[in-house]
Amino acid sequence: MTAQKVALIIPALNEEEALRHLLPTLPHDTISWQIVVDNGSTDRTAEVARAAGAIVVQTAECGYGRACFRGLQEACRLGAEIALFMDGDGSDDPADIPEMLAPILSQQADLVMGSRVSKRAEKGAIPPQARLGNWLVSRMITLLYGATLHDIGSFRAIRCEQLARLNMSEMTFGWPVEMLVKAARARYRILEVPIHYRQRSHGHSKVAGTLVGSVKAAYYMLSTTLRYASAIAGSSDGSKDNTSSSAIASPSKSGLARKI
Repeated sequence: MTAQKVALIIPALNEEEALRHLLPTLPHDTISWQIVVDNGSTDRTAEVARAAGAIVVQTAECGYGRACFRGLQEACRLGAEIALFMDGDGSDDPADIPEMLAPILSQQADLVMGSRVSKRAEKGAIPPQARLGNWLVSRMITLLYGATLHDIGSFRAIRCEQLARLNMSEMTFGWPVEMLVKAARARYRILEVPIHYRQRSHGHSKVAGTLVGSVKAAYYMLSTTLRYASAIAGSSDGSKDNTSSSAIASPSKSGLARKI
């Protein structure tokens, strides 16, 4: 489909069965590398991923953002030009990958978000508490940062160089929100693409599937949204939040290695 190098990054925690079914369905003609980040699994997640031909990297500490960042480091090391983030539970449909990449490849967008709240999504795929939380955070980002959004999903595509400039530091569930907020402040063109979001294929959600997980995720998402809004209010020029791409190679210099 494209001569540009695309790395698919899949953070995974105990997703052995889901990955067993997901990885063989990926469009190999579109993706240069499949990177599965084992975020402290106690099952055979890593073994299953390797058997399917994926590159497996591991994180010393748990954390959704930490897993995403570790995957990005590997993608940059391999020479990827575009990073595509996807959940490993089978809820994101690999058939949507070409549509996710198209606006990046045609230079019509800088950050492409997969929207799970369109008519293309499977009914009941997003639990009520998760739907409410995503609606609230989306509205806050729209009001505070001027980026029109309807969902805060994890299925997203962005050029590695542009993501590096955002100097990501949130190593928790706040990572997706931080990326959006910083992209909006940097005047990136953010585009939502409706996706065929599905109920997870196997296992139970560690976030939306439990009350504790939902509350924890909501806390990090809301606090991240408000923290950067406060930073703007206290700064004479908060419109930009860019750093050089050296943040990827040297996370200790950018604060990315610190525990959040």
